[in-house]
Amino acid sequence: MRLGFALLLLPLLLSAQTTKRLTISGDRQVRPHQDIVLQVKVYSDQGRLREAGWTVRVVSPHGGWLSKPFRFQGTDSEPFAEPATNLAGSIFRQLSGQFTIKDALVYHAPETPGKYSLEFRLGETRSEVEITVDPAPPLLPPPPEKWTFGPDAPTPHIAQETWFDWRADTLRRTDFDNDWEGANNWDNLNLGSSQAYVYYAAIESQSHWFLIYNFFHARDYSDNCIVGTCHENDNEGVILAIRKDGSEFGKLETMEALAHNNVYSYTADPAIRAGAHNIEAPIVLQGGSHPVVFLEAGGHGALGGADSKSFFDSNRLDWRQNTGITYTYKGIAERPRHGVDREVGYDLLPIYHHWWARARQEAQEGERTFSAFYNYVPFGNRPRMRHPNVAGSFFGVKHSRDKAKPFWGWHDVATQRKKILATGQWAVDPAYSTAQNLRFPPDRPMSADYVFNPYLAGPDEEPPFVPISRNLGTATVANGSCTIEVIVDGTVAWQPSGYQVLAGAPHRELSQTCTAPLPPDAKLRYRLEKNSGRGEVIFVNPDAGRVEVRDTARGAATYRFTVHWAVEN
Repeated sequence: MRLGFALLLLPLLLSAQTTKRLTISGDRQVRPHQDIVLQVKVYSDQGRLREAGWTVRVVSPHGGWLSKPFRFQGTDSEPFAEPATNLAGSIFRQLSGQFTIKDALVYHAPETPGKYSLEFRLGETRSEVEITVDPAPPLLPPPPEKWTFGPDAPTPHIAQETWFDWRADTLRRTDFDNDWEGANNWDNLNLGSSQAYVYYAAIESQSHWFLIYNFFHARDYSDNCIVGTCHENDNEGVILAIRKDGSEFGKLETMEALAHNNVYSYTADPAIRAGAHNIEAPIVLQGGSHPVVFLEAGGHGALGGADSKSFFDSNRLDWRQNTGITYTYKGIAERPRHGVDREVGYDLLPIYHHWWARARQEAQEGERTFSAFYNYVPFGNRPRMRHPNVAGSFFGVKHSRDKAKPFWGWHDVATQRKKILATGQWAVDPAYSTAQNLRFPPDRPMSADYVFNPYLAGPDEEPPFVPISRNLGTATVANGSCTIEVIVDGTVAWQPSGYQVLAGAPHRELSQTCTAPLPPDAKLRYRLEKNSGRGEVIFVNPDAGRVEVRDTARGAATYRFTVHWAVEN
């Protein structure tokens, strides 16, 4: 048995001793402040290896910048030398089909012309390449931007990491392509304006001001766009809580940041303690008043600048690794010149006027900016949203549908599962959510009573259901039925007047078909028929035709049921 195992390992041991070499392919000549893609290939005597793990550094002082690695995006039909047929080789081939080898990176050239060296290493194997930065070679310009916006109207200092599609990492306004259609933003990335904008909302409680900043991008992208990892439009952000201490601008106490449906908390006061959330790091200020925010490349998750997961050094205001653009508020929407630009100015746009006016389904006006409309149902007996049926996502179709969310559709996985904060509640009710996530000193509590919050309704404005916007007519018919197909992740109630989300994520109605209009004044008798779905579909009020769909398993599922009705004589 031991001898057989040793013989099995012998091919691997011999392979480990095989001499390897690195080949770097791609252009070696580039203009100042432009970028090129370099692909790294690993070879042995048997041919090309399916192997990564190499490192690279810029040898020459001030010789440019290097992005983080990614899977090569161009055409690559060169085969790999597969290991001999044995158990180890079989396992290797299985694994290599499941994991992406990141074999490329972007080199961003410096402004000064010259020759600059890069050193690549893989174990003891070393390869050095020389890049010539020269303004003379002909430059193929990107497609010209078709639109320019003037100024529309304090503020984070933003460190935006960039990757191989750095223009997709630039801050944009939603209508950067001169329309409000959400489903063409992926394709219009390089045609629309790259002027930098940040969206904001302002809310005031008895004790605090809250500033909510949204960072919109045209694409959420990756080097390996498997299902759900890439999508059209992207919007993550931060919430600043500023105590009203009698001074003109108040005192910044907390910052919470959203990264992929997870909220991370940061404080400027050591007396504030962890609540439902841990405290990740202190807030770091640039210039004494601008909190540093790190945005990752590709997926654009937001973190505090001092977070250990950030690639930006908030103290030196420079990158620890990889490449990126820094943005600062100037009240002017500037364009970044390249993927490693510095101190690009951005302007602010008010969410209330730009997005909230389009947040209702009836306000779409032919151009679909938003989608996935839902009924906001908060935890903690808190006020409801002013709009009963509000958009949960930006409308997008490329790669994945309707993934990006405006701030009133954001959610935090941890507090949602614990039934502390519902979908939308973290940002639309920030006084309550911040007081749940963190613990404030007894002598300096956070008030949950609002002086100004235009997104929440008063007690007399709370509609119990989402009305169904269909004209079913008024004719009296003796009997009929409605068949409903809906996606549910939690518990959702339905009755002829509309939906109500009782727990979990917002529902998404796929279809509702009625054989006849429901008589408006007649007394009806109902019968329920469940057609499909993994959870329960039950009557909870047969006299009113009220149905509850209860999905207790992880993730969302599709349900189809039919409600039959007849007029009682």
